[in-house]
Amino acid sequence: MTGPNPAAVGPIVVINPNSSGAVTAEIAKAVAPLQIPNGPVFETVDIRHGPATIATMEHAAQAALNVAELVKARPDASAFVVACFSDPGVDLCRTLVSQPVFGIQEAGILTAMAQADMFGIIALGPASVARHRLRIRQMGVESRLAGELPLDNVSAEDAGSCDAAYQQTLSRGKELREMGATALILGCAGFSPRREQLQNALGIRVVDPVKAAAAMALGAVDF
Repeated sequence: MTGPNPAAVGPIVVINPNSSGAVTAEIAKAVAPLQIPNGPVFETVDIRHGPATIATMEHAAQAALNVAELVKARPDASAFVVACFSDPGVDLCRTLVSQPVFGIQEAGILTAMAQADMFGIIALGPASVARHRLRIRQMGVESRLAGELPLDNVSAEDAGSCDAAYQQTLSRGKELREMGATALILGCAGFSPRREQLQNALGIRVVDPVKAAAAMALGAVDF
């Protein structure tokens, strides 16, 4: 088997807009199974001067500018994935570069709707719900949303590593299932390590939006 050929096509740059190295490592693990021989390399990077969690509208606005600067500095990339569920900077970056730019909220929702009629979202905290709703309205898919429920202001890192956070996530998932969701979207890149465990426990499809966006990016690249 031959390995990836980075000379043939530029990398797909997967951007973690927060500064958590642990979350960046989990993002890299999530996209690794999509690596194919002679395909573009997935390069996962973070923004060290960003917050540890994108928790507020101010964080999201700052992240958008940070992401835009990084994207402009990578003309070698074949595509970009913004691995934050608020999709910070995605629309801005699409006006700045010719490469395709994917946000994990948009990709996660589209993937869920391809597998189920109604989807639900689990957010890290209450403030995230209102922020995510802006994107949902922009996409025009509110009629397919069974609901979005928040955890108790969990950090991005704890979402995938803390047992107490998992129990909260499982509880919210059961509530969303009762509300009619037949697919569940994890509303932060940090949730990634818990996807399979949650899907097995809930008995409905659980979408890792990082992997969903990375798969779309891979499909958009010619190689």
